[in-house]
Amino acid sequence: MTPQQARELIKSALSQVAPDADLAALPPDADFRDILELDSLDFLKYVEILSGASGYRIEEDDYPAFTTVAGGASFLATRTRTG
Repeated sequence: MTPQQARELIKSALSQVAPDADLAALPPDADFRDILELDSLDFLKYVEILSGASGYRIEEDDYPAFTTVAGGASFLATRTRTG
């Protein structure tokens, strides 16, 4: 998976959890949990959606990487491969 594909996947997962959010205005390095007002259940749902869509099991220890779009994209791009 390329970093761009990973960013698109992350934004797609976020749009499912926060459908009214303006994701285009979201800074790539900003912790979006506060910006999008995600509680812990919302964040868990986001991670589950992302894990299913990417085909990569995201462990709890990996969660800190997924609090920013850039961090999550980098994580996924280095751990997944396109077919």
